[in-house]
Amino acid sequence: MASASQEPRKATLDRIDIAILDTLQKDGRIPNAALAEKVGLSQSACSRRLDNLERSGTIRGYHARLSNAALGHHTTVIVHISLSGQFEKTLSDFEAAIKRCPNVLSCHLMSGEYDYILRIAARDLADYERIHKEWLSAMPHVTRINSSFALREVVDRTALGMKPEMA
Repeated sequence: MASASQEPRKATLDRIDIAILDTLQKDGRIPNAALAEKVGLSQSACSRRLDNLERSGTIRGYHARLSNAALGHHTTVIVHISLSGQFEKTLSDFEAAIKRCPNVLSCHLMSGEYDYILRIAARDLADYERIHKEWLSAMPHVTRINSSFALREVVDRTALGMKPEMA
């Protein structure tokens, strides 16, 4: 995981940057010509803005959103993990190991009762049991694993609400 010092600093955005970001969050495949027209720029100016947003780290990538269910992963598990300590080596050992687990959709270092919260995609309960035994229980420094199963997805956003006042 990136430490606070590795994260991109807050970008200075104007209303056009906000419009570009808002449009791309809704349609990451929009052609540059259509994006330029939508935000009121020439194609070359729009392309330069995109390059700047990518270089600054504001745009981290372009991805297809896949349906876990369509791929046979019908079970979402929220997992709380406690480690044996908060030493840098303990955290980095765990983080290196968890990044190798293909079913982990997200992992967050937390404050509070648990050290990490994970979101895991599994085919079913038996598949999660396998993940628990083969991956989670084998992670370095893990002392406690608490699993909760999602009954239904209510909100799953990847888009940040972009408002002109963010400029």
